[in-house]
Amino acid sequence: EAVKQGYAANRATLLEQLPRIGFDELLPVDGAFYVYASVRRFSNDSHEFATRMLQETGIAATPGADFDHNRGHRYMRFSFAGNHQDMVDAMDLLADWLK
Repeated sequence: EAVKQGYAANRATLLEQLPRIGFDELLPVDGAFYVYASVRRFSNDSHEFATRMLQETGIAATPGADFDHNRGHRYMRFSFAGNHQDMVDAMDLLADWLK
């Protein structure tokens, strides 16, 4: 139950913070441990975006192209399976990086 509560808190954090920092299109989160977010505002290449984000912020996320060969280049998968403070810190870092 504690793990489920932690994931619910992390999910809520990402669903609130990702749109606030510019990820204006999120697909429904239906039972998975990730948020699938459009990066079209920042890039047309989710792989390139993920690589830059990792190199410049230390934040890892998975390019959508790994899961959808047709439209995945416009999306990223942000996992919310982890420590809550890590989610909060990552959203703060990401917000600063995207300014």
